Amino acid sequence: MMNMLSFDFSALFSFWSLAAIVFGSLMGLIIGTLPGLGATIAVVLLLPLTYSMSPLASVLMLIAAYQGSEYGGSISSIILGIPGTPAAVATAIDGNAMARKDLAGKALGYSLAASTLGGIVGGLVLIFLAVPLARLAVRFSDPEFFLIGVAGLIAVGALSSGSAIKSIISVLLGLMVGTIGLDTFTGVPRFTFGTLELLEGVGMIALLTGMFAYSEIFSIVSNELNKSFASGNRKLSTGLTFAEMRSVASAAFRGSIIGSIVGLFPGMGAGPASWFAYIQAKKTSRHPEEFGKGSPEGIAAPEAANNATVGGALVPLLALGIPGSPSTAIILGAFIIHGIQPGPNLFSASPDLAMGIFYGFLVATLVMYVAGRLVTNLFARALTIPNSYLVPIVLSLSIVGVYASHGLFFDLWLALGVGILAYFLKRLDYSLPSFILAFILSPIIEASLRRSMLLSGNSLDIFLERPYSLAILCLIVLFVGATAWGGIRRFRAVPRQPQGRNTE
Repeated sequence: MMNMLSFDFSALFSFWSLAAIVFGSLMGLIIGTLPGLGATIAVVLLLPLTYSMSPLASVLMLIAAYQGSEYGGSISSIILGIPGTPAAVATAIDGNAMARKDLAGKALGYSLAASTLGGIVGGLVLIFLAVPLARLAVRFSDPEFFLIGVAGLIAVGALSSGSAIKSIISVLLGLMVGTIGLDTFTGVPRFTFGTLELLEGVGMIALLTGMFAYSEIFSIVSNELNKSFASGNRKLSTGLTFAEMRSVASAAFRGSIIGSIVGLFPGMGAGPASWFAYIQAKKTSRHPEEFGKGSPEGIAAPEAANNATVGGALVPLLALGIPGSPSTAIILGAFIIHGIQPGPNLFSASPDLAMGIFYGFLVATLVMYVAGRLVTNLFARALTIPNSYLVPIVLSLSIVGVYASHGLFFDLWLALGVGILAYFLKRLDYSLPSFILAFILSPIIEASLRRSMLLSGNSLDIFLERPYSLAILCLIVLFVGATAWGGIRRFRAVPRQPQGRNTE
């Protein structure tokens, strides 16, 4: 085991290492804020710069960009209702609702404070639990991943738009769209209609931009073109009182724990983590009726979770050499550029580098907080721009973000089509968050189920024979049972009209 106190901090606090962290944080904030872009693109854009940097500085720059973009995604979610990253979709529900109440600064303050707490908790998990937690996570196999995905779909009922049928339809549509592209097992195209651009599936950036950016633009043009949501300086203050921070501390801490755990599992990522945290916060809140209307807990929980997943995702990367997310896969590329192979040997062959990353992660989180406090007010003031000026700006940024993701005009038309469909789905009160969560989980659920069936000879006994999968299955049954019992109690509590005889 490494001696954590024997680290030479002069390497971490050198000019180039600190400059890399500050630059990475600022770039992550900027790129994460732009609708359609996100952590992966932020890390990809900075990767070429690592060739001429030291291993520690290069990795810390990418980690800082990863961390900063996760918070940056909440800025456009709150101000415009357009998630800058997939992980910020849950934040948009209550964040934008609070912004529309002239409390955009408060919403951003809750987001920044929760993101910082999530980053610190994720960093502590990385420091103290890297090796043991990675060994535990590697014991999970396809049956467990399938059941975790199913649990997410069941829990999405808590995000229902008010109609259980419409929520189920939204989930089914998300699962169906997630199957578009090449079958990963047989290589056969599915639902591509002969379109080459769909062989890799529906692009996440095009889908998110169309579903949230374009549909929001259509709503603004049809209803609120000449309106601006806030004005004045007082309402844009991002400062929080001690009482306000204490009110969300519990939700943010639980979200941090959820994000750290979910981040450990390769392929899950910040998107599902933010939804799990949002659902859990709503279930345990004293005021669940405020969710969807501007609840501070609805902002703090998913924001803490998506930043905590960064530390969690780095655990399998550093301890086992297995990337926990697309962004950490790119960070793995930075290691390879410098001739370093992450894994168990990293802690014995390059202990200074490993400990520098551990401590540097915490420094990057603090830098993100300071940078966020400096620039968040500037972003909050975007709400003072009338919608007639804001719409073309958002449209231009969205178009650039969609085209930059793959360099295809097809994605622009796809985003437009999705935006039109999403506009009408919203007006019909279908659940777009349910659709997105199902879309994100669809590949995980399908691949894990099919591999489980191949391993078991098409026998469902595999889910009962493995202790971890059996434990998850029991938790699902308990959750469904508790939800059903709660529904029965609410139904019984509804006063019924007395049925008397008609005297007319």
